[in-house]
Amino acid sequence: MKLFDVYPINDINIVKAEGSYVWDDKGTKYLDLYGGHAVISIGHTHPHWVRRIENQLNQIAFYSNSVQIPIQKELAEKLGKLSGKEDYQLFLINSGAEANENALKLASFYTGRKNIVAFTKAFHGRTSLAVAATDNKNIVAPVNETDNIDFLPFNDEEALKNYFQSNGDSVAAVIIETIQGVGGITMANKSFLQLIRQLCDQYKSVFIADEIQCGYGRSGRFFAVDGAGINADIYTMAKGMGNGFPIGGILIAPHIQPKHGMLGTTFGGNHLACAAALGVVEVMEQENLVENANEVGSYLINELKKIDAIKNVRGEGLMIGFDVPEEIKTLRKDLLFQHYIFTGEAKPNVIRLLPALSLSKQQADDFLKALKEAIHSLTNKKEAVEA
Repeated sequence: MKLFDVYPINDINIVKAEGSYVWDDKGTKYLDLYGGHAVISIGHTHPHWVRRIENQLNQIAFYSNSVQIPIQKELAEKLGKLSGKEDYQLFLINSGAEANENALKLASFYTGRKNIVAFTKAFHGRTSLAVAATDNKNIVAPVNETDNIDFLPFNDEEALKNYFQSNGDSVAAVIIETIQGVGGITMANKSFLQLIRQLCDQYKSVFIADEIQCGYGRSGRFFAVDGAGINADIYTMAKGMGNGFPIGGILIAPHIQPKHGMLGTTFGGNHLACAAALGVVEVMEQENLVENANEVGSYLINELKKIDAIKNVRGEGLMIGFDVPEEIKTLRKDLLFQHYIFTGEAKPNVIRLLPALSLSKQQADDFLKALKEAIHSLTNKKEAVEA
């Protein structure tokens, strides 16, 4: 049997990881500013996280949600305090797509409505309703197509007002990434987020903040949407939640009440996943990683803006993007294979930085030095060819 070939893969075999570094099977050390797509939140193989998982594994790894699982309540309590959402409710699942799927379903249950508002360049996952709310026709199968999703222009306040004036009574939910990840690190304006909150209140719709990539401290706040001074009705979470162990969740406002059988999951909230998530929350609190993301991220953004060869530096905290001009379009590849630095990509020609929230200023400086060297080398090559 062979693997189903759906991933473009770099010819690199990572066999060891620690903090913000990974090593391949040849012993080459890489600085990881990609974090497996914003997943590594507290650093690879953090000792406290490892111990949390090992200790739990020696007790019980899994039982279903048909019995008491006290570690779920422990996670809910600590997550509520760290996020500032202590009056919210927690439902645990396994992934970001599941988080959005359950959030959209819950909004429809709560309102009794079908229509969902999503936005251009949105990415919400690959499962049935989550992928229907994703603005990428290449990954939406015919069976996923539905008339229940309406896409509006991102950050277009007039379009949003006009839509609600005509359709507001049919809107179950508005779902938005506060900072679009796959969309190229595009930030929602504060006034746009505040308008969504206002319209959802006015028309009794549900505001879903997709914080799967931009949340969990990555923006320098626990949730990126907090920067607009508002609360969402549902927050969806996953990537940084388990530091690589599969877990997802939704935080649900107190006015949305549960009923038995409304939502369900086999593996979600299992003992081992909760132990991993608790390890993450505890390290984030003990090491002040949200504050570190804000401090080191701000430094990186300011330094990147001083480099003339790259354009449109944007983002918050340690979720950063910038445009790469066509003449140095191989920059990401050169950073990986010549300077041994992992970064992320969003087309066309956008580099994304999604490192661990524990990234140090020295590691940021190491990246900046390598970036300048790579740009200089590519520019010289171009000039030599033209000559």
